[in-house]
Amino acid sequence: MKTKHLVQRHFARKVFSGFAAVAVLTTGVVTAMADEMESSLARGGKLYDKWYKVIDVEAPAEKAPAYPASGEYASKPADTWRCKECHGWDYKGKDGAYATGKHFTGIKGINGMKGADPAKIVAVLEDSSHRYGDKMGAADLQDVANFVSQGQVDMDKYVDRATKMPKGHKAKGAAYFNTICVGCHRKDGSRPKDMDKPLGAQMGNPWEVLHKIMNGQPGEPMPALRALDVKITLDIMDHMTTLPKEK
Repeated sequence: MKTKHLVQRHFARKVFSGFAAVAVLTTGVVTAMADEMESSLARGGKLYDKWYKVIDVEAPAEKAPAYPASGEYASKPADTWRCKECHGWDYKGKDGAYATGKHFTGIKGINGMKGADPAKIVAVLEDSSHRYGDKMGAADLQDVANFVSQGQVDMDKYVDRATKMPKGHKAKGAAYFNTICVGCHRKDGSRPKDMDKPLGAQMGNPWEVLHKIMNGQPGEPMPALRALDVKITLDIMDHMTTLPKEK
């Protein structure tokens, strides 16, 4: 009888331990799913780039209210609605790469909103100077807000501003490029055909390249590498500096 009770107690402990293990595993999976933010940040980055391509709507025909009438792109209404056109690919606006040149607007960057409450950022997006609430849905605004709050990277940490060179590793970058990117871009970076210029020539604006590799290209099936270590993106960019600059 004693042996029988011992066996029953041992079996009960095993069953309980099994249930406990399943509970812990299930909790871990649910937590991981709840915590997954990278997809929202990547989509927010694409919306920051060209939101009307992402949500597949007609580009606005009127100038964005925040864009200055004196700006060089004032005659191109659709461009004035792109967040990057005022705030820059390096997120510093008038204090970054857009401090001079045809993209200058005198508008500050979004870097000051890094870490801010996304709800406050949504409120800014919806205010009278932005009016994105009239253009995008609630989920779109939330993704942009998440990107502004949590998705910005310190470009100066990864790109030398003076030389415009990414702080990567060319040999590693070749391996990444020739496995991840080559299917769409070819080894020489000359595809797709509708690119304005080959990838080698695009390295003149490393901040844009870094943004697009991490977040993807609006309206295109280009993968976003945001969930991977940013060093991989930098290595790919360093390899891209070796690619032909002409098709």
